[in-house]
Amino acid sequence: MSKIYAVGDVQGCAPSLKALVKKLPKQSKMIFLGDLVNRGPNSLSALRQLKKLQESGRAECILGNHDLHLLAIDAGIRKTKSLDTVEVILKAPDRRELINWVRKRPMALSNGKLLAVHAGVLPQWDLQQAIECAQEVEKALRSKSYKEFLGNMYGNTPNKWSNSLKGYERLRVITNALTRMRFCTPGGQMEFESKEGLENGPKGYIPWFKVPKRKTRDTLIYFGHWSTLGLLRQHNVVGLDTGCVWGGKLTAMQISDTNKDLKKSEIIQVDGYDHPLRM
Repeated sequence: MSKIYAVGDVQGCAPSLKALVKKLPKQSKMIFLGDLVNRGPNSLSALRQLKKLQESGRAECILGNHDLHLLAIDAGIRKTKSLDTVEVILKAPDRRELINWVRKRPMALSNGKLLAVHAGVLPQWDLQQAIECAQEVEKALRSKSYKEFLGNMYGNTPNKWSNSLKGYERLRVITNALTRMRFCTPGGQMEFESKEGLENGPKGYIPWFKVPKRKTRDTLIYFGHWSTLGLLRQHNVVGLDTGCVWGGKLTAMQISDTNKDLKKSEIIQVDGYDHPLRM
């Protein structure tokens, strides 16, 4: 059986991606944890590499907030920001092919035992509900009216889950949890501004994976999105965004089925991009 690795945020760092794939065993497979593009210097090249890996059966790529940002820019809903590096994708001859490929990527992946997401999971969701909620957003992205969804995707409200949520409000909460959340209250109210480490959240807020009665606390979860954490291995949670785009590392970690095997999991890293604006 081939090894499977979870890989942190690539963010358009194509040379690091290429170097990492070379270091991994030839028959291995990869799950990229979102933020495939943007901020790094080679977003087009990285996206083409990832698409090729996925189509060859070697990889799957979860969507992150930067990937959704690319789709929104392509759809004419958002404008590029000063640090964005996705303009080159929009000028590429294979733009439509790449955008359609991104639209078809999952928001979460699970084998029934573990879960891979970009950012986080709301405390009210168990594993099954997390997967089902992710599928709701996937369906919206893959529909003919996907631009309508993208136009309603942005916003910080509602900031808390309720099973009674409907329509775009429901999809917005799901999207924000899966692609933007770092801190929330013990009751699941999300906060989106703080990007600091574990102990530096706003008053009353804690890291989403520290919520005491979180329904997925017995599920092993792999995530990216939170570069200030660095490589994180705690009970049933693995954070793999090690700041590749900010001069850190691009990290791959062999996936384990159980928490007790985590300490033995193989970790492979390559150097990231020496970003001119890094702190």
